[in-house]
Amino acid sequence: MPVTEDRQKFVYDFTEGNKDLKDLLGGKGANLAEMTNLGLPVPPGFTITTEACKVYLEGGEEPLSMRDEVSAHLAALEERMGKKLGQADDPLLVSVRSGAKFSMPGMMDTVLNIGLSDASVAGLATQAGDERFAWDSYRRLIQMFGKTVLGVDGDLFEEALEEAKHTKGVSTDVELDAADLKRLVEGFKAIVAQETGRDFPQDPREQMDLAIRAVFDSWNGDRAKLYRRQERIPGDLGTAVNVCSMVFGNLGPDSGTGVAFTRDPASGHQGVYGDYLQNAQGEDVVAGIRNTMQLAELEQLDKASYDQLMQIMETLETHYRDLCDIEFTIERGKLWMLQTRVGKRTAGAAFRIATQLVDQGLIDEAEALQRVSGAQLAQLMFPRFDEKATTELLGRGIAASPGAAVGKAVFDSYTAVKWSRSGEKVILIRRETNPDDLDGMIASEGILTSRGGKTSHAAVVARGMGKTCVCGAEELEVDTKRRRMTAPGGVVVEEGDVVSIDGSTGKVYLGEVPVVPSPVVEYFEGRMHAGADDADELVQAVHRMMAYADRTRRLRVRANADNAEDASRARRFGAQGIGLCRTEHMFLGERREMVERLILADTEAERDEALGALLPLQKADFVELFEAMDGLPVTVRLLDPPLHEFLPDITELSVRVALAEARQEAHENELRLLQAVHKLHEQNPMLGLRGVRLGLVIPGLFAMQVRAIAEAAAQRLGSGGDPRAEIMIPLVGTVQELEIVREEAERVIADVEAATGTDLKLTLGTMIELPRAALTAGQIAEAAEFFSFGTNDLTQTVWGFSRDDVEASFFTAYLEKGIFGVSPFETIDRDGVGSLVRAAVQAGRATRPDLKLGVCGEHGGDPESVHFFHEVGLDYVSCSPFRIPVARLEAGRAAALNGTASDSR
Repeated sequence: MPVTEDRQKFVYDFTEGNKDLKDLLGGKGANLAEMTNLGLPVPPGFTITTEACKVYLEGGEEPLSMRDEVSAHLAALEERMGKKLGQADDPLLVSVRSGAKFSMPGMMDTVLNIGLSDASVAGLATQAGDERFAWDSYRRLIQMFGKTVLGVDGDLFEEALEEAKHTKGVSTDVELDAADLKRLVEGFKAIVAQETGRDFPQDPREQMDLAIRAVFDSWNGDRAKLYRRQERIPGDLGTAVNVCSMVFGNLGPDSGTGVAFTRDPASGHQGVYGDYLQNAQGEDVVAGIRNTMQLAELEQLDKASYDQLMQIMETLETHYRDLCDIEFTIERGKLWMLQTRVGKRTAGAAFRIATQLVDQGLIDEAEALQRVSGAQLAQLMFPRFDEKATTELLGRGIAASPGAAVGKAVFDSYTAVKWSRSGEKVILIRRETNPDDLDGMIASEGILTSRGGKTSHAAVVARGMGKTCVCGAEELEVDTKRRRMTAPGGVVVEEGDVVSIDGSTGKVYLGEVPVVPSPVVEYFEGRMHAGADDADELVQAVHRMMAYADRTRRLRVRANADNAEDASRARRFGAQGIGLCRTEHMFLGERREMVERLILADTEAERDEALGALLPLQKADFVELFEAMDGLPVTVRLLDPPLHEFLPDITELSVRVALAEARQEAHENELRLLQAVHKLHEQNPMLGLRGVRLGLVIPGLFAMQVRAIAEAAAQRLGSGGDPRAEIMIPLVGTVQELEIVREEAERVIADVEAATGTDLKLTLGTMIELPRAALTAGQIAEAAEFFSFGTNDLTQTVWGFSRDDVEASFFTAYLEKGIFGVSPFETIDRDGVGSLVRAAVQAGRATRPDLKLGVCGEHGGDPESVHFFHEVGLDYVSCSPFRIPVARLEAGRAAALNGTASDSR
């Protein structure tokens, strides 16, 4: 139902807003208003707010007052322009464009040239003195309106346009004359009538109202929802609608349209970057259907406009204090600014630009940390192609988004999605991409197009997603119908052939190119010194940002590591200790049989013998680990696997026993093992005999591990080391479990201290990974000196599904339906799992104010989750070694964002 009482303002003139009103006016509307306020040449217009969109989407109708507000603003616009919308002899034409708070390039709808009709097209031709221009503008309106507003299949218009060019014997639409375009308009109108059952609307106000509704509706279009899920943009924001008086870049050779960047969005280097297209409208540039000229060439065509544009770009970058992405049109030598926004950039560009802006004094270090992200840092750590490889070079295009992508060639989005779901890595190859290709772009390792430049749809979207992209590879002939690509010299790439694309150089190779480590990884590994004069410029930028983060962050960062090799690597990556050593990983291989003997022990003597054999091995493990992490804390989790993981597969063992019986062979040991397996078999072992329960059921098991830890610590102390061991009891659900294990552990530690004459200062704590543990954290803290949140199992037990099974069952459907924006195993579920963590932190510290708090699930390395852990007051996060730099950076960003920086390292 429509809103019945409308006191809210739903429409704003460009003169009434500013860049801080993105929630209300969307990014495009807010920035058009800001440029207007700066006195830049912006065509007049007005913005319909995101609040109006929300009302429309909720009730199916616009707010009652919105139409009157639109009428009032349209009348003011008509008075200012001295002409009326669709006026027969001199029509005012407008564009209707979407504009959400966050940039969603090409994902929602735009309609240009609204106001043209059979009655006004002649008037436009007379006023412009160019009949061809008028009919070209009219055919564009019908094509865009038909597809966007009326739902006509866009291919029908494209096929008609291709047929017109074929009939004329030309290759581009620019070569069609007024008569050709007039016939094309009639053909387009016939398509609309046939496909919709109605004529193309001739009333200009009806055109505008329908276009506004179409933009509102496009917020919930499939491609928009898919993009929001990919970029984690909330689905309840809505889009604003910008109604702007038209300026025309298709009025001849002294007109044109372009997209510019104040710095290179691919590398971050300063200079003149962008694309320009003569005699064209804006959609021609971003669609990539015609190859553009470089922006620098505009200086030779129209120096006055070029010089003015350069001045405006400098003004905008200084004002926004960031890389700006600009859309502009030149109408017969007059420059108009159609849009600006903080530009999307590659990961490398983000780090370079952040440090450049600090050096220029435009931002401080805290702001610089907000200009980069852990996800971008992770991209920089991916391997690169080996430049010395001799793989066959197919061609070269524009390096639009860096990275090294290898996969099978596919030529449409459907195939890309289908093959990727079956486990294949693919490269999506198109002449140019459009918003309908989004699902295929997401599914692909990289994107290759034969048309378009750095500002084309493929380039902009790929950079935003961190996908490798090469655009404008003109020498490669892409035939999507025959599913093949032909390179110079006649080399043909069929669908399914492996290709490699290098988004840093623009090179395209046949076959798989070998990769080498990223220089950023070599820097973290200590094999490259950022301070050296010849150090990679990107490495220097990363080094500076990591230094900012380390000076700022409050959270410490530890590693999940189970052996000395991983511990040493983690330390090189900046780990400040080990937050999780999984001792079950130490019992694999040859030691598995020792565990079997322990499980099968019938007598105390047999059990003691099995434990005695394991003790020196465990001690040696811990000595190596404490040595690698000398002076830093090492949290050792006592054994926590489902018990069945140490026993043979029940089916396989049953077959072996049956075969032995059939052959009348001796099989006493295997029969005995089978009986034990049957006895211990569990329907759901992840919720069965594991963790603290294992230590309570198998006498001496945890005591053996505690003794190994204590003796290893004593040995390191005797060698002059500084071991800082923390013993963690897993899967506790009640304080009584913890108290029993703690008492046993304290007796063992006291024995070792007495025997070695040392004061070990070992601490004992627990892993909070069950809902009951979180809910009774105040009680558990009475017996624990630290908590480490095991968010992997906590997520499983809160949600009631297994991370091992769920990905292959219903997760895809849940993501597609928007139930999950992102997997709760990837980013912490703040409302559910997070609320338990928060409650446990508060209750635990209420009992024990000095309680040390950390997290050791893989959420500890997830950028968004790190911010949550900072907010709730944890002391550290722990993650796999490779994710440590990401966690360090995000911990610094969290502190800078919340104003809680700390110099206490």
